Amino acid sequence: MDVYRSRPRVGHIQFLNCLPLYWGLARTGTLLDLELTKDSPEKLSERLVQGDLDIAPITLVEFLRNADQLVAFPDIAVGCDGPVMSCVIVSQVPLEQLDGARVALGSTSRTSVRLAQLLLSEQYGVRPDYYTCPPDLSVMMQEADAAVLIGDAALRASLHDAPRLGLTVHDLGHMWKEWTGLPFVFAVWAARKDYLAREPGVVREVHEAFLSSRDVSLEEVTKVAEQAARWEAFDAQLLERYFTTLDFRFGPDQLAGVREFARRTGSTTGYPADVTVELLSTVVQEC
Repeated sequence: MDVYRSRPRVGHIQFLNCLPLYWGLARTGTLLDLELTKDSPEKLSERLVQGDLDIAPITLVEFLRNADQLVAFPDIAVGCDGPVMSCVIVSQVPLEQLDGARVALGSTSRTSVRLAQLLLSEQYGVRPDYYTCPPDLSVMMQEADAAVLIGDAALRASLHDAPRLGLTVHDLGHMWKEWTGLPFVFAVWAARKDYLAREPGVVREVHEAFLSSRDVSLEEVTKVAEQAARWEAFDAQLLERYFTTLDFRFGPDQLAGVREFARRTGSTTGYPADVTVELLSTVVQEC
């Protein structure tokens, strides 16, 4: 990657699910070309929309709400094509019994929350009483009948806490796939259109850097998992299974899943049901 007058300001989700997209940056020699900012999906989404970042992962709901300002990177996302392991509803009762019940939202991603609400409403016909709280399952279950969790907190809840507390775990990715037959995309990588207009070459190079990083990480996924396991509350075997369960692609099938989600949620979530998703390659060709 070329030397820039100023490095692009790039977001970094501080969850394990994005580790394979960043781990390879050091291996490919592009890590120092980026000014990385680490934060939660929600905070990074806000910073990208506000213009404090040039390029960042952004939760799907926030991308769709701000699609007129953003261009999505093709071929790279965080999603699933079936179970996802780290976006779950943990419940004390069958889901069909949650009508009017207290459901805690411990998520830092509006997309996972909206997906959970959609599934409970459309698949199970229930309208729970939702409230937001910190993602601590044992605390949540003192007041709630069910909880929505994402990321590392969801992994801990699914693998450690829920079995210990006798709770049932429902995987949101699996539920979506069973319902629609489509993959689900939780976050896309996007650039601001104004930054793309100023620095089209830089944006393309950042896109290529992340694609290379992902490919290197997945080729060496055993090593990635072993290194991560030194610092995380999960063993290397489980982390390798998690990294290879996640779907980091953003192709035609994933785009169809995005459009289906937008069609089902747009009218109540702040974007058109037929919102246009612009991809980097299309926009660059038009520039």
